Amino acid sequence: MSRKILIVDDEPNIVFMLSHRLKQSGYEVVTGRDGQEALEMARKENPDIIILDLMLPKMNGYTVCGLLKRDAAFSKIPVIMLTARAQESDKKQGREAGADAYVKKPFKSEELLDIIERFLSQPQ
Repeated sequence: MSRKILIVDDEPNIVFMLSHRLKQSGYEVVTGRDGQEALEMARKENPDIIILDLMLPKMNGYTVCGLLKRDAAFSKIPVIMLTARAQESDKKQGREAGADAYVKKPFKSEELLDIIERFLSQPQ
């Protein structure tokens, strides 16, 4: 059974590249383009992991992550923040929102895959 990954980013090139790479690695991929879609897709698709941009239309990634982590039905889903914002204050805010990992753009897909595999290999 393949594991499902939700990618939420408003940059189509990143979504395309990540989706392609993850599908090649055997994952099922669902996507969203803004914060509201992120919540809707998480609730509808119940992914095994979420890759979430910070700077999104409608609702930022911090808010999305916080809402999901405060909901018992979704609090155990690992959230990887994927963003160009790399100040220590941004990382701190991500941790406070409940993010499980923080990856800076530009990123190497191998590093992101390693993080994904590490989270998915942990017992829930």
